[in-house]
Amino acid sequence: MTVPVRSFSLLCGRLGQVPALGGSAAQLVGVPGAAGRAFRGFRSSGVRHDAIIISGTEMAKQIQKEIQRDVASWISLGNRRPHLSIILVGDNPASHTYVRKKITAASAVGICSEIILKPKDVSQEELLDITDQLNMDPRVSGILIQLPLPDHVDERTVCNGIAPEKDVDGFHIINIGRLCLDQHSFIPATASAVWEIIKRTGIETFGKNVVVAGRSKNVGMPIAMLLHTDGEHERPGGDATVTIAHRYTPKEQLKIHTQLADVIIVAAAVKKKASFITPVPGGVGPMTVAMLLKNTLLAAKKIIY
Repeated sequence: MTVPVRSFSLLCGRLGQVPALGGSAAQLVGVPGAAGRAFRGFRSSGVRHDAIIISGTEMAKQIQKEIQRDVASWISLGNRRPHLSIILVGDNPASHTYVRKKITAASAVGICSEIILKPKDVSQEELLDITDQLNMDPRVSGILIQLPLPDHVDERTVCNGIAPEKDVDGFHIINIGRLCLDQHSFIPATASAVWEIIKRTGIETFGKNVVVAGRSKNVGMPIAMLLHTDGEHERPGGDATVTIAHRYTPKEQLKIHTQLADVIIVAAAVKKKASFITPVPGGVGPMTVAMLLKNTLLAAKKIIY
C-alpha cells in the first residue's frame, strides 16, 4: 500500500529552536560540511545562510535513468518486462493524483503498469481476492494499494494479503520484520527515499546522534531502523544513535534532544534554519516514486526473494 508522503525534514548540526511536529510534505535539510558536493542536484537558493537546494526532482531523474537502463538490459536478456499493479479504491482526488504520477513514471522507465479501480464501498474480502489473483499472476512483478482505504477495510490485513516478494511498498509484516533484523527486504518507499538522499548527498550518520520526530510504522519507524543499524550487517545501516520523538514527547525534552542531535529528521518548516534543504514540491516526493520503481525492478529480478 502506498501512502501520501509524510512531512520529514533532515537537519545537521546544533539547533537553538525546537522544530514543530506538524506538516504535510517531505523535506530533507542539512548544513555545510554535512554533505558532499558531487551530486549535480545542488543549487544555491538565496535563503538565509545561503542554503543549498538538494533537488529531489533532479536526483529522482538520475535514479530513473539508472532504472531505465537496467530495465532495458533485463529485457534484452529475454526476461519479462517488469509489471506494477496498483489497486485504487474510491474517488479521493489526492490518491488519483499520486497514482497518475506513479503510472507516468513507470512508463518512462519501461515498466508496465495497470490500475485496478474499485468503488469506495468495495468489501475487504473482494480486495483480498484481488491481491490473491495478483499474487498468482506470473506477469505481475509488484503490487501496491494506494492509501487511504475506507474505514470498513483493515489496511494491515489487506497489506499482509500481498505476497512479500511482490510487496514493493515494503509494508508486509515479513518485509518489516526483515528490515528490523537488518536483512534484505523491500524498504517502504518514503523511508527508502530519505535514506537514498542521505547516501547520495554524503550526509554523515556514522557515530552521530540522530533524532527522528515521528513513529509511524510506514515512515518514522523504518527511517529510524535504517539509521541506527550496523553498517556491516547484511542490509547496511547508518551506525547512528537514534532517538525517536513523537507527539507525546514533552516539548522540554524534545528541545534537549534536538539541541544534542547532530542530525534531525522531523516534520517541520525549517527553511530559515537550514543550509541544505529539499524543496516542496520537488523534494522527497519524486524520490519516493523513484524508489517504488526501483523496488518493482528488484521484484521482477527476484533479487530479494
